[in-house]
Amino acid sequence: MKCSFCNKEIEKGKGMLFVKKDGKVLEFCKSKCEKNMLKLKRNPLKKKWSAKKNK
Repeated sequence: MKCSFCNKEIEKGKGMLFVKKDGKVLEFCKSKCEKNMLKLKRNPLKKKWSAKKNK
């Protein structure tokens, strides 16, 4: 499974799972990714440290 924000691979049994009210499941590798996406509402394409790239 991959992180919803930075697209890094998450080991089985690690990371965090967040389920939105609409039923969409978000998986995060660390709290940094969770905070950036949910609380700060940042776009992963604009972050240099994120593995997601604009193609």
